[in-house]
Amino acid sequence: MILYLFYSCILCLFISLVYYIYFFKKLIYYEDEETFFDEPVSVIICARNELDNLQKNLFSFLNQNYSSFEIIIVNDQSIDNTNYFLDEQAKKYTNLKIVHIDKHVKHSIGKKFALTLGIKTANFDNILLSDADCSPVSKDWISSMTKNFSNKDIILGYGKYKTYPGLLNKLIRFDTFLIAIQYFSFSLNSLTYMGVGRNLAYKKELFFKNKGFANHLHIPSGDDDLFINEISSNENVSINLRNTSFTVSEPESNYYDWIKQKRRHLTTSKLYKPQIKLLLALYPLSNIIFWLSIILLFVFNFSQNILITILLIRLLNSYISNYFLMKKLDVFDLYLIHPLLEFIHLINQFIFHFFNIISKKNTWN
Repeated sequence: MILYLFYSCILCLFISLVYYIYFFKKLIYYEDEETFFDEPVSVIICARNELDNLQKNLFSFLNQNYSSFEIIIVNDQSIDNTNYFLDEQAKKYTNLKIVHIDKHVKHSIGKKFALTLGIKTANFDNILLSDADCSPVSKDWISSMTKNFSNKDIILGYGKYKTYPGLLNKLIRFDTFLIAIQYFSFSLNSLTYMGVGRNLAYKKELFFKNKGFANHLHIPSGDDDLFINEISSNENVSINLRNTSFTVSEPESNYYDWIKQKRRHLTTSKLYKPQIKLLLALYPLSNIIFWLSIILLFVFNFSQNILITILLIRLLNSYISNYFLMKKLDVFDLYLIHPLLEFIHLINQFIFHFFNIISKKNTWN
């Protein structure tokens, strides 16, 4: 049994090194090209009962340094006076458009219906998406995020979370970081499978060529990952790591709400292509087996020198690689404790998947 544990440990270490050397290495060395783009842009934000967030964040979208853009807010059946606030702002800003969805309109759960109306309303072919609980990190967000439209049709951006004290905040930001390095790295290896709706851009023409979300309209989520999976190719996707292109959001303030959020996001992963599902599952699974194996080997008094060497190789590789990755994605404050966060994250992943198995209820708020 001890030998099987040792071989498992070595195999999982090898798998981890392969991911860093083959997949994540391209992201480490990635540099955004200097490109120019100045065509009109339609920014679309869907909101349901988001009055507080809109009051805080709307003006950071409206006051962007860009030559020609419109902001389209789709008010999806809100009952918190969002409509009064938005109508009042539309009188002040000529580039602000409001689409109200009446409370009597019946549509599928999720924001796909609202987003479709927003895209249909857009005057321009260049679509940039965000959420009401987000704000751009700079006034050059539109300019920075859309630069790659000069040679690509899809742009995958990064949406980070605000930093607050406490373990939950660190776990949320670390989880967001891990998701980002995976979808960015996979895209750089011609395996694009998702973007995040907090910060995502694509051509309006692509949306209608794909018949919108028709293939997964019955699923509440998937407006970013399943849709990008459908319309992406090896030639039409780019990633954007310019720090002025980031958005920032308020994280969940309690663990239960974060579980609900993660469960909602995980509902679409089962529909990914088999190759993507295998690659996404293999990485955390190999990490789980690695840590379990090495802990048990220490318990069984296997050669301490060998185990310490294996552990040092694993940690050294992680610290070297994440030094650059965490700087790129602005979570460097987590750098020193990231192995601990990774261990807790693996436990959380098990919890999220367990809850999704025992309960199938999925909603969008």
